[in-house]
Amino acid sequence: MSALGRHLLVEFTGCKAAALADLEGVTRAMLEAATASGATIVTHSFHHFSPHGVSGAVIIAESHLAIHTWPEHGFAAVDFFSCGAVDMDRGIAHLKAAFGATNEIRLELERGPLRTVRA
Repeated sequence: MSALGRHLLVEFTGCKAAALADLEGVTRAMLEAATASGATIVTHSFHHFSPHGVSGAVIIAESHLAIHTWPEHGFAAVDFFSCGAVDMDRGIAHLKAAFGATNEIRLELERGPLRTVRA
């Protein structure tokens, strides 16, 4: 059975706290990452939490690119799902550079049709 999509979960550590706390900067980096990957941006929404942290998503025609940041820990969790031909590695590399991450951990999943459950 072929996959319908690719789902990439990335954890960035050693990030610059100021970069992860900057709503406009995180929004810009995410939009640039989507563009760098070749995705088609549909819309986006981001929110700054008090006292710190940003969460948001870029909705792309191919699916989504989402982020949650913890500046106080230098940590960002990124979720990139696509059912189209996008270069996720290029988008993730852009985010790593934008946040000054010193390390990344990836988990990649193939997403496909759910099998029929039979009683």
